[in-house]
Amino acid sequence: MPHISVRNLTVAYDGQAILSDVSMDIPDRQITAVVGPSGCGKTTFLRCMNRLIDMTNGARVTGQVLIDGEDILAPDADLISLRKKMGLLSQKPQALPMSIYDNVAYGPRLHGLRDRKQLDALVERYLRMSSIWEEVKDRLHTPASRLSVGQQQRLCLSRGLAVEPEVLLCDEPTASLDPVSAQRIEQRFTELKQDYSIVLVTHILRQARRLADYIVFFYMGELVEHGPADQLLNDPRDDRTKAYLSGTIS
Repeated sequence: MPHISVRNLTVAYDGQAILSDVSMDIPDRQITAVVGPSGCGKTTFLRCMNRLIDMTNGARVTGQVLIDGEDILAPDADLISLRKKMGLLSQKPQALPMSIYDNVAYGPRLHGLRDRKQLDALVERYLRMSSIWEEVKDRLHTPASRLSVGQQQRLCLSRGLAVEPEVLLCDEPTASLDPVSAQRIEQRFTELKQDYSIVLVTHILRQARRLADYIVFFYMGELVEHGPADQLLNDPRDDRTKAYLSGTIS
């Protein structure tokens, strides 16, 4: 069974449908790119996967999002356990107002880890995984706010990995970065997919072509089609997908 299965997911804001009857499986240990025109429901789809949709006033959600067979939309779902499985990387870096070290250690501490040696090893491990260790190893206890935007995004990736999730949810994670920083993040994704399932919302079709193993295409709240990247990008079945890939709709 895949980590994530979506069944009949429908989302409305104040009665206006944003997603309509979405059903699909997210492949394990692949990069799944979620694409489509602005306002088509991409970010809403992502926010359903870790229940951040709950923070949207007026949102009404029906259907199921199954994580390892458990419906996370159920009223009695364990949200702490859920969010430990789902790392999140947002469009703009959200470094916590604390030191570089404490940003990475925050999640493990929240889940009960207190041993300093274990925390030291964990912080180094995940900063290395995000390719920022060499840049910050001599200033771990300085404020994260002093890092560049690109460095803060890699720090946020380290923080997301530190809770040892099964899935990385990425909402346009390179949109606010310079080309060099964006390339570094993309390189990490291609390495991390060996161990994690990555769901990447992107408005950059070139990025989807570079990175994706699997493509999900939304249009006006509808899941139009999804499938292996080579197949969908080179031989789409639906005219709306063809129009999007050709740049006719954006």
